[in-house]
Amino acid sequence: MTSPVGLIGLGAMGAGIAATLRHRGYELHVCDARPGVAAAFAEQGGVACDSPAQVAAACEVLVSVVVNALQTEDVLFGDQGAAAAMKPGSVFVMCSTVDPNWSIALEGRLAALGLHYIDAPISGGAGKAASGQMTMMTAARPEAYDKAGAVLEAMAGKVYRLGDRAGAGSKVKIINQLLAGVHIAAAAEAMALGLREGVSPEALYEVITHSAGNSWMFENRMAHVLAGDYTPLSAVDIFVKDLGLVLDTARATKFPLPLASTAHQMFMQASAAGFAREDDSAVIKIFPGIELPSATSDEKKP
Repeated sequence: MTSPVGLIGLGAMGAGIAATLRHRGYELHVCDARPGVAAAFAEQGGVACDSPAQVAAACEVLVSVVVNALQTEDVLFGDQGAAAAMKPGSVFVMCSTVDPNWSIALEGRLAALGLHYIDAPISGGAGKAASGQMTMMTAARPEAYDKAGAVLEAMAGKVYRLGDRAGAGSKVKIINQLLAGVHIAAAAEAMALGLREGVSPEALYEVITHSAGNSWMFENRMAHVLAGDYTPLSAVDIFVKDLGLVLDTARATKFPLPLASTAHQMFMQASAAGFAREDDSAVIKIFPGIELPSATSDEKKP
């Protein structure tokens, strides 16, 4: 028998993680800030809770899959927050993309309360979260791994242990996001040029995905553009935030990031133009003088 696991945040990634843990035999206690979301999940198995505190009271391993540091602060220390309800020795697993220095400080704050902490950002998208094949970039003290290591392995296909203190996981994640953001921006620029020059977008996609210029982000995100489907799996504003974290980290040591800076400005432009909550591939909409493929009912986003 496994001990119950708590999970807070049932968005695209969190819902997939929760489904994976449920499939692998864990009793899940879940909550989400949106009304009815936890109850809908629990209809297929699990326990819906009204607050992070209620989840924390029932579980010694608590996984947080919310958007950013501000939401994580609210999960832990807000009204009905988890920190005050967690039993001493419990583990808080933080899966958001955050400032590494904030993550380092959070480890100390939780240690002062007798709680363990795992700095554990995730990558791979909603599909890999749901199939248990996502990647986790983790850093924690050995005693945190001792208590929650089996849960991490159940959640992900790859669990990298990058250090025995918080911070390294978040640093590696923002470097990953630097590449992801630049690759999406470059993919959008390439597809936009093809459209401007009158190249068939389907033909361009076919050639590039079988050529040296391909990237995972081109193959994945430009499929969304071809389908004319900008339903957000990862929204434009996620990269406004994440590339902002990348630039803030580099700025602290006066390290130049010219490509990341340009990509950040592209996502900022897309957000300001009204595409903030659309799929991040909507960054292509900032390019003038092109006609984008329109949605068709029989095409679905991968």
